[in-house]
Amino acid sequence: MPIQSKYATDKQDAILNELMAVLEKHQTPADLALMSLGNAVTNVVQQGYKGDQQGAVARQFANILLQSLDNTN
Repeated sequence: MPIQSKYATDKQDAILNELMAVLEKHQTPADLALMSLGNAVTNVVQQGYKGDQQGAVARQFANILLQSLDNTN
């Protein structure tokens, strides 16, 4: 069963499209894109969650990423 988000799909798509446009504008190779996005995720977790929540949020994020890759294969 797919997970339903509290955020509108249009809003999610708009943000993703803008992020991808920046990466494309800079002709970013995959490894640099992953490094940059990883740094962004780290900043979001550190700024959005208290210290005791950060590890749990990071693990949940990693698990969802792995699940999404499994679902595309």
